Amino acid sequence: MWTDERVELLKKLWAEGLSASQVAKQLGGVTRNAVIGKVHRLGLSGRATPSRPARSRPQAPRTLVRGRPDPLTAEARGEERLRDMDAERAETVHEERGLEPIQRATVLTLTEHTCKWPIGDPGRPGFHFCGRGAEHASPYCTEHARMAYQPVQARRNRERDRMRKDRLVS
Repeated sequence: MWTDERVELLKKLWAEGLSASQVAKQLGGVTRNAVIGKVHRLGLSGRATPSRPARSRPQAPRTLVRGRPDPLTAEARGEERLRDMDAERAETVHEERGLEPIQRATVLTLTEHTCKWPIGDPGRPGFHFCGRGAEHASPYCTEHARMAYQPVQARRNRERDRMRKDRLVS
């Protein structure tokens, strides 16, 4: 299969920069993997760069001329202000319910003794965790534990009431 003439042709095509698939097509009767194996066994490493079309590089973003505001940046700033205002409103509502001010913990500042209740949208600026002192053996402060954990009896009563309503409707 690998005659001296075919090996010489392989070396020539490989040095010209043809890919293993292209060499296999030129030789005929061998696969791309057979060509790769033979090239490896012959120790052919250096070769001309393959004939690929040159890729155009993406242009670097243009800088703005001083004095002209970037409308997209201005719009983004407006959206960021709205998100901050929403976060402030949510915090105000939270504090209006009689809760102490929020400590604003981050993932890096959380400990086993801080409340891990998430506040806000994790994908938006201003996201944080409650950060107040957590109850013993609980990830949340007292207020957030009340919101997170419902007594089993209360849940059963609600489910039973729903089932009664469904029977009456049917």
